[in-house]
Amino acid sequence: MTKYHAIPTVVDGIRFASKAEARRYQELRLMQRAEKIGGLTLQPRFKFPMGFAYVGDFQYLQDGRVVVEDVKGFVTPVFRIKAACFRHFYPKIELRIVK
Repeated sequence: MTKYHAIPTVVDGIRFASKAEARRYQELRLMQRAEKIGGLTLQPRFKFPMGFAYVGDFQYLQDGRVVVEDVKGFVTPVFRIKAACFRHFYPKIELRIVK
């Protein structure tokens, strides 16, 4: 277990930090097969000018928009700061929090 009690889970040979993240990956794969989303990638990285970065869980295209998802059991103060920075520096990319 991790410090937030998440149970690491492996799907398709990929290790996810939690069961929820693994479940969401499976949902997104099905959506991609059904052509509701495209270009699914894992762990997209976004750098900020202040010298730190945000790493999302998933990135994909939906209806012509870039979407970045982060699966959260709960939102930490550090994540709130990173999400605010992300929305400021990448305003054209939608950040979705999935519980």
